Amino acid sequence: MSNEFHRIRRLPPYVFEEVNRIKAKLRAEGTDIIDFGMGNPDMPTPKHIVDKLIETARDPKAGRYSASKGVIGLRRAMAGYYDRRYGVKLNPDTEVVATLGSKEGFANLANALTAPGDVIICPNPAYPIHAFGFIMAGGVIRHVPALSPEEYLSGIGRAVRHSAPPPSILILSYPSNPTAQWVDLDFYRDAVQLAKKHDMLVISDVAYSEIYFDDNPPPSILQVEGARDIAVEVNSLSKTYAMAGWRVGMVVGNARMCAALARVKSYLDYGAFLPIQVAAAAALNGPQDCVEEIRGIYKGRRDTLVSSMKRAGWDIPAPPASMFAWARIPEQYKDIGSMQVSRLLVEEAGVAVAPGSGFGEYGEGYVRIGLVENEHRIRQAARNVKKFLADSDRILGKAHNSVAAQ
Repeated sequence: MSNEFHRIRRLPPYVFEEVNRIKAKLRAEGTDIIDFGMGNPDMPTPKHIVDKLIETARDPKAGRYSASKGVIGLRRAMAGYYDRRYGVKLNPDTEVVATLGSKEGFANLANALTAPGDVIICPNPAYPIHAFGFIMAGGVIRHVPALSPEEYLSGIGRAVRHSAPPPSILILSYPSNPTAQWVDLDFYRDAVQLAKKHDMLVISDVAYSEIYFDDNPPPSILQVEGARDIAVEVNSLSKTYAMAGWRVGMVVGNARMCAALARVKSYLDYGAFLPIQVAAAAALNGPQDCVEEIRGIYKGRRDTLVSSMKRAGWDIPAPPASMFAWARIPEQYKDIGSMQVSRLLVEEAGVAVAPGSGFGEYGEGYVRIGLVENEHRIRQAARNVKKFLADSDRILGKAHNSVAAQ
């Protein structure tokens, strides 16, 4: 009998675990770690949202089971958000499902839509759940290089021609985690046309839709005429309202796909704690100046990161959106790979980043940097990085000797 269960065998070792282990060890020894590794918002949830949670939690009935697809008040608030933000009118009964964060929504959507052996077209690099949600559901991933939106779109047709059976689902994710790139409506028009031509459904992940730094906000695929025939969008309140731990997301769009997700969820959960759902509705329906404030905090951190790291000797492109910067490995360290660079950065400089290889093979050569430390800490990290780059000969020599001794 095998020592591992079938689905577990399909999951590789967690790529970020080595860096996490080193971080934990150094912190236990008293080392100060400036941690850019995880996209975990550090600012407080806005007060009016927390107040609504507390108020609702005092209701004696609040602890009862909820609804697996979300209470109607929350689904109406989600539909209202799409109407205000994108001019997209959704039926809250048939085209909106509230989820336990976007990650759960994506994974259960994969379970709902996938038969064993189905081929899924997935960008690479990508957030891990985009591939592994479908792998756990029995799907087969057709990776398409996606270091730019143009590269991804141009590679989809080639992937379709060389896939057997033909792909059934196309995954999009803009603004992208990890590359931070976003797209315009023309991209979505082309993607919808391509998907319809090849009889594919589309799942578009827009969890970072409200974290952008240009004047024009990222669009929704549902704004494209005919998109709802084949597409759903996965969205989240986590970054928009600093509510990551609250686990509130949504899947909206194509009614048939939403119904499939709702049916799967009806067997798996009873929905989020009711006060969380009521507070989430208050977030969507209430004043939105807090969203602008959170966006402004990320923009300030982005600008500080780019300018201070440039002075330190590391050129990092300014991300146009998301809460991440996607940076090439510093020139001095380019030959040792993203995992080794990430390990050395935390050991030698007390700066933690996420190795690009953790997001797929085409992420090698890059690291992802989360905008999750304040500007003072970012400047401190840049000073540490400056020393790290200046001392590269010693650090690389030490690393090579360590490997040789093993």
